[in-house]
Amino acid sequence: MMTRRLIQLFTGLAMYGISLALFIRAGLGLDPWDVFHQGVAGRTGLSIGVVVIIVSFLVLLLWIPLRQRPGFGTLCNAILVGVFADVGLALIPAFSHLGGQIALLAGAVLLNGIASACYIGARFGPGARDGLMTGLARRTGWSVRLSRTLIEVVVLAAGWLLGGSVGVGTVVYALAIGPLVQLLLPYFLVPAARGGAGSPVNAKSGDREDRSAAPATAS
Repeated sequence: MMTRRLIQLFTGLAMYGISLALFIRAGLGLDPWDVFHQGVAGRTGLSIGVVVIIVSFLVLLLWIPLRQRPGFGTLCNAILVGVFADVGLALIPAFSHLGGQIALLAGAVLLNGIASACYIGARFGPGARDGLMTGLARRTGWSVRLSRTLIEVVVLAAGWLLGGSVGVGTVVYALAIGPLVQLLLPYFLVPAARGGAGSPVNAKSGDREDRSAAPATAS
């Protein structure tokens, strides 16, 4: 069982990083956090993968006042998604015609959904950004959905002001990723050991299945 969980975790994080590269190469817009990452990368000259890693650890610092505790998967997420994003960007060419861009966007959304289901289903803990969302919800009494919306509006606006890419891909991601993860998660969900880590995400509602505070999708 542990072998399966580790394989799912590392495979999911690798695919998540590659999906980020696909989104960028599609050139049709990114999800809110990656709009921010891209904007920071453009301003600093750092690779987007390095920015993802740096932002992940900065966000983890915000877990301290929220009394969130990172899991093994949280730390792996903070490092590996950025690493594989840069690997993907080195290997995947950009497309200048709309048909290729749409194909890349569709592949990015599908791969991101599979990746999210893989790593969430492995039950090794939420990503840094998801933990920020659920910690804020728990400390303020706001719903997880409201906390997520507020955080993502802020980072989307900041990323856009920094020059990050906002477009149809941003909308497609927002509409598609929740239902897609909800559909795929049962196929990747590792049964929880009695007394083990918390429940995975209910991707449709944004809450843990046990309602004890919960991460949404990856990253």
